[in-house]
Amino acid sequence: MKTIGISSSRRAFLLKTAAVAPAAAALGAATVGMSAFSAAAPAEPYKPTYFSADEWTTLNALVDRLIPADEEGPGALEAGVSEFIDRQMDTPYGHGQLWYMHGPFKEDLPALFGYQLHLAPRDLYRSALALVDKASQQLHGKAFSALDDAAKDEFLKQMESGSLKMEPVPSGAFFSQLLQNVHEGYFCDPKYGGNKDMAAWRMVGFPGARADYMDWVEQYGKAYPLPPVSLG
Repeated sequence: MKTIGISSSRRAFLLKTAAVAPAAAALGAATVGMSAFSAAAPAEPYKPTYFSADEWTTLNALVDRLIPADEEGPGALEAGVSEFIDRQMDTPYGHGQLWYMHGPFKEDLPALFGYQLHLAPRDLYRSALALVDKASQQLHGKAFSALDDAAKDEFLKQMESGSLKMEPVPSGAFFSQLLQNVHEGYFCDPKYGGNKDMAAWRMVGFPGARADYMDWVEQYGKAYPLPPVSLG
């Protein structure tokens, strides 16, 4: 599955992700209304404000397999992607206030019309995470988080293809939404909860939110020597 990291191709895949969606990758497209959050390192593990304990466990297990840690860089868990997603849920984005949320919906045409569900992102996550565990129980007799990595990856492949039965939520639609948010959280500015220590930026060579690059405009082919800078 193209979304599961392999060390030899992981950096190239993530670079391509950043190049295809620079606004989402560099700044976090779903961070509207989140300026009040701080990048200060927490004294203890992050405690979700939206997700329940069971939802949090399932979300972490999903996020971990979409971008697992390897020698190239941190995984999505280490980067704080789950925290980023949890924080989004109580923003205008999470409540669906940034989209037109009235029907009719064309669930078979998301590439043409964009998001095509009646559920706001927070409601989609709430419904889908429970259905992920229900489907995992039916297929394997245990929750998704209890599966081994190979079983998790096969489960994710079925989600991605839309063949996993998660009625009334289309599994492919949830997979796409989750993957998008994982990418955003992995590459966002750290002030929004993800990309801890700017590790994802360092891995792909992104210089961050420096105010002035004029000294480097005409220094062609020369490596940029300065570390990345966060908006925070």
